[in-house]
Amino acid sequence: MNELFAHSEPIKTSEEPPQQSGLWADAVSQQAPPVYRVLARKYRPMTFDQLIGQEAMVRTISNAIETGRLPHAWMLTGVRGIGKTTTARIIARALNCTGIDGKGKETVHPCGQCDSCRTIAEDRHVDVLEMDAASRTGVDDIRDIIDGVRYGPVSARYKTYILDEVHMLSKPAFNALLKTLEEPPPHTKFIFATTEIRKVPVTVLSRCQRFDLRRIDSVQLTKHFTEVAGLEDVSAEPEAIKLLAHAADGSVRDGLSLLDQAIARGKGTITAVDVKEMLGLADRVHSLTLCRCLFRGEIKAALDSFTLMMQAGSDPMQVLQDMCDLVHLLTRSQIITDFAQDIHLPEYDRQLLTDLSDIKIPALARSWQILLKGIHEVQSAPDPTQAAEMVLIRLAYASELPLPGDLIKQLRQELVSINKANATEPSSPNSGPRAKLTGTSGYARPVVQSTPQTFLQVETTRQALPANYKEFVALFATNREGALHAQLHANIHPVRYEPGLLEMRVGSADVPANFASRLGQCLNDWTGQRWMISISDRPGEPTLAEQEALIEKQRHQRALEHPLTQAVVKFFPGAKLASLRTKIVPTVVRQESVETIGTDGDIAVELTEFED
Repeated sequence: MNELFAHSEPIKTSEEPPQQSGLWADAVSQQAPPVYRVLARKYRPMTFDQLIGQEAMVRTISNAIETGRLPHAWMLTGVRGIGKTTTARIIARALNCTGIDGKGKETVHPCGQCDSCRTIAEDRHVDVLEMDAASRTGVDDIRDIIDGVRYGPVSARYKTYILDEVHMLSKPAFNALLKTLEEPPPHTKFIFATTEIRKVPVTVLSRCQRFDLRRIDSVQLTKHFTEVAGLEDVSAEPEAIKLLAHAADGSVRDGLSLLDQAIARGKGTITAVDVKEMLGLADRVHSLTLCRCLFRGEIKAALDSFTLMMQAGSDPMQVLQDMCDLVHLLTRSQIITDFAQDIHLPEYDRQLLTDLSDIKIPALARSWQILLKGIHEVQSAPDPTQAAEMVLIRLAYASELPLPGDLIKQLRQELVSINKANATEPSSPNSGPRAKLTGTSGYARPVVQSTPQTFLQVETTRQALPANYKEFVALFATNREGALHAQLHANIHPVRYEPGLLEMRVGSADVPANFASRLGQCLNDWTGQRWMISISDRPGEPTLAEQEALIEKQRHQRALEHPLTQAVVKFFPGAKLASLRTKIVPTVVRQESVETIGTDGDIAVELTEFED
């Protein structure tokens, strides 16, 4: 049975009761092992009190243990290195601790001296089984667990199964576990740990109590690493510890691994210079210099800095991604005013925020878009270095361009001043006032001549009120509102019309519900006058489409009654009048259409069907 479970290296514990007066007293009291043990394992928490940054989870689990409200399954999720597996082992010890006298019950504070606590800590307890789901993914592995839960524990209070990286189980394995997980025997507990909670089926999550372990902030990591360095009798500069905490990215294990590496590099002394070199922060300094040059428009200096980074082995894609990080940092500092004074922010980042504090958010947003587009260009370019240089040049030139909001504001001010000058100075018929607009951006603007209209005057240009309903409908065609024009032409029966008022009847269900409000809004914008648009139940006049169809029918009837048409039909039996074309008589006296005159030259007849 135990062959199915992965066991980590046993943790040596002292035979004497450890002193619990200080943090990690248990780890300090242990005898030095013959083989060096890395800090991430040496200072692994053994109790809930030693867990850092997970107060909400510790409180919930502690209250559940004290009140006896124990679930049969826990689900621990979070990023790597924040204590998921460690928490699972602590829970297993808390559930199975019997106390020094062997009569204890479940407790939040395991004694660490009873047989259960020692064997669980050494990962050799027969009833606490830890399985690596990343390597045991099949349904056969889960079947062994299902067979094992039927038997009670040998020596512990609960038979506890710890499944690490549970999201790696296959779908059949999850399905095989569901029934047992829903109704396990009273003596069985499951503890799951995963970094990919979204890959765990909802049917499994619904059967567990879920705890999201959060990232550890840099403040707590700095304090923790300082304590560990003191226990290791290592001299460490505060700035170096801050750099390590920032590079850990919320992971205690990653931070302790970096601390271990820094101790080895400095032979027991940790300096900020060594940490910067170890973490590759020398490239970060070049990135900061590049950022300053780009936002100051110093293109040559920016390209020189970029060339040095390429010669040092930097990746063009990574350079642009670092620039994105810096732009985000600058934008965040513009919104959070005291962000630059954060003592836990690295010194070089605080200096950058101070130097570029005058960059406005619109300019940063524009730079962000240029960088995002540039990253895609570098990915698809045949030469990534050249593509990255072009992106940096574009970014440097964009920093010199004025913001769109400033341009509009300046243009409005200058046009208003021109309008005031035109109002005070008389203008002659042959020459009007002239004004040349110039700006600080280095490009020329068009010369305003004659009687220029200001921006405000252009906004207030209104169209004349339509005199009748036909002109009213034509107004929408003129302003390219095709949908509204089509509805007015085909489906609206005018009941009453006056300039500024329209009472209508809707003749089709295809007319949208907000039709009247849309008409009013358009008319208000075009005419500058408030319109009253109402819907009536009265029949009203025919629609314009119906009126036009009636007129066309009357024209067709008059054309059929014309002597010339009757003569054609008589000469060609079965011929039909296909279409009518209005012909304008080219005479200086009058021009009339076929509806008003009856001469033979004003009717065009097309013969499309006739019999032999």
